[in-house]
Amino acid sequence: MIQHLDVDGVPTLLAATGGPMRAGLTFRVGTADETLASSGITHLIEHLALAPLGLADYHVNGATAQAFTTFHTQGSDADIAAFLTAVCGNLTNLPLARLDVEKEILRTEWSSRGGAAVDNIPLWRHGARDYGLTSYPEWGLGALTADDLREWAARWLTRENAVLWIAGDRVPADLRLALPTGTRQPVPTASSALPQTPAYFVNGSRAVVLDSVVRRSAAASVFSGVLERELYRSLRQDAGLSYTTTTGYEPRGDGYATLRALADALPEKQDAVLGGFIDVLAKMRVGRIEQADLDATIAKREDILGIAEVDAARLPSYALDLLAGEPTRTVDEHRVELKAVDLAALHEVAKEMSASALLMVPGGLSADWAGFVAAPTHSTEILQGSTYTSKEGNSALRVGVDGVTVLQTDNPLTVRYDDCAAMLVWPDGARQLIGSDAIALHIEPTLYNLNPGTIPAIDAKVPDDRQIAMPARDPDEIPQPQTAVRQHTESADSTWWELPVMVLSGMGILLVGALSVLLTLAMLLTETEPGEEQLWGAVVVLWLLTVILALPIVKLQRRRRGR
Repeated sequence: MIQHLDVDGVPTLLAATGGPMRAGLTFRVGTADETLASSGITHLIEHLALAPLGLADYHVNGATAQAFTTFHTQGSDADIAAFLTAVCGNLTNLPLARLDVEKEILRTEWSSRGGAAVDNIPLWRHGARDYGLTSYPEWGLGALTADDLREWAARWLTRENAVLWIAGDRVPADLRLALPTGTRQPVPTASSALPQTPAYFVNGSRAVVLDSVVRRSAAASVFSGVLERELYRSLRQDAGLSYTTTTGYEPRGDGYATLRALADALPEKQDAVLGGFIDVLAKMRVGRIEQADLDATIAKREDILGIAEVDAARLPSYALDLLAGEPTRTVDEHRVELKAVDLAALHEVAKEMSASALLMVPGGLSADWAGFVAAPTHSTEILQGSTYTSKEGNSALRVGVDGVTVLQTDNPLTVRYDDCAAMLVWPDGARQLIGSDAIALHIEPTLYNLNPGTIPAIDAKVPDDRQIAMPARDPDEIPQPQTAVRQHTESADSTWWELPVMVLSGMGILLVGALSVLLTLAMLLTETEPGEEQLWGAVVVLWLLTVILALPIVKLQRRRRGR
C-alpha cells in the first residue's frame, strides 16, 4: 500500500520495502520546458545541486528527463536525510562558484555520449521545441548566467512542483525540504513537425524503428508487450533476420504515451527487415493478433503485480502520475484494468499506432510503397526579398523582411524570423538558422555574393535571446567556393613551366653576360688593330642578347606578382 503524507509542504509517498531504504525527490520540469536557445538549463541546475556533495559512501544520483527531474538515493535514514536536505539547500542557494566547471562537464558529457538509433526521432516528430529538444546539443549552456539559473529554479524547483517518494517504513526524522513556494506546473503540450502521418524518414542507422503516439491505457501497455512477441517471432525466430527486437511504452503525462518498436539488421538484410517489420504492423492493424500473445503478456504483468514489494517498485512512476495530474491507481485497480483488456482493445491500439506512426528506415530505403509519406526535409514557403547568388552557382540566398530562404533545386529551405527557434552565430560571419519545425539553413558568407550589410541585417531580425554564440573556427574549417579552389588548381597546373624557364633564362644571362663583359673589357683595355672594328659589333650583339634573355624573367616576375 502506498501512503500519502506531507513533508515540509511537499507531497510525500511512502511504501514498505524489505531491502535498503531508498528515496527520490522528483520535480515537474525537464528539457521539454526549455527552448533551444536555453537548452541545458535544467540539467545544469541538477549538476550544481549535486556537485558540493562530492563522493558519497552510498548511492546518489540525479536525472533530467523530458518532463521530470529526479534526485534519488539509497542508504540509511541519516544518509537519505542528509542527501535530500543538502539537495534542497543547494537548489535554493545554487553553488554558482562551480558554474563554469559544471558547464564544461556537461559539454564533455554530451561529446562522449554514444549515438543511439532513436536519438533523432524526437526532432523529426516534434521539431526544435518541447519534446524535440532531446535530439539537439545543449547549446544554451554558454550564455546561461547566474540570474538565469536563479529565476529558473525559483519558478520550477518549488515544493508545490515536487513529490517526495520513500521506499521504507518511515520518513527520516532529520529530513528537511527547504524549498521555496511556487505553483504546480502542467506538462508541456507536445508539438508536431509532421504535416501528415503515417510518415517515414531515412537514417544511417542499421535499425528499423517505429515511433507512435497512443492514448494512455492498460490496453496500450499490454499491446507493447504483444507487439514485441510478434516481432521476435517473425523477424528472429522464423526469418532469422534480426537479433534485437524490442518495444517500449512510456506515458508522457498528458493522457498520451509514446509507443516504440525496434528491429536491428545486417547491412545486406535491411531491406528484408524493413519489409518484415511493416508486415507485422499491417497484420496487427487489421486485427490479426494472437490470443496466446495477449494471455502471455497479461500473465507476465500479473506476476509483477504479485511481487511482495510491488508498491515500493512503482513509487517512481506513481510520483510522476501525481505530479502530472494523471490518475493514480492501486494494485487491485491495475489488475482489474488488465483483465478487461481483450483482442478488440488491442486492435484499437494497433489502429492508433498505425495512424500516428513515424518510421525510421535505413539509408537507401523508403517506405512510401507501404503507405508512409516522407517526412518533410524542405520548406513549402519561399519568401520574398533580396536574392544573392552562390559563388558555386548551384543555389541562392534570399533575405527578406520576414525571414531567409535558401533556394535550391526543388528543395527550398525557409526559416521565418518569428518562428526561429535559435540562430547559431560564428565569429567569422557564418550563421545557421533553425526553425521550430527543425528546418535548418546554413549561411556561409564565403559561399555567397553578399552585400556587407546582409549578415548584420539578419542578426538584427533574430531576437538576442535566440542567438547562440559558437566558438571560433580554424581557418581551414571555413568552406571556400569549389570554383575558387578549381581556379587555383588550374592556375597551378598552367604555371608549372614558369620556374624552369626562369632558371634557363638566368643561366643564359650569366653565360652571355659574362662573355659580353669580358669582350667589352678586352676591347677597352687594348688598342684596336686595323680590321678589328667589327669586334665592337659582336659586343653590341652580345649585350642585346643578354637583355633579350632577361626579358622572360622580368615578365614572369610581374605575372606572379599580379596573381
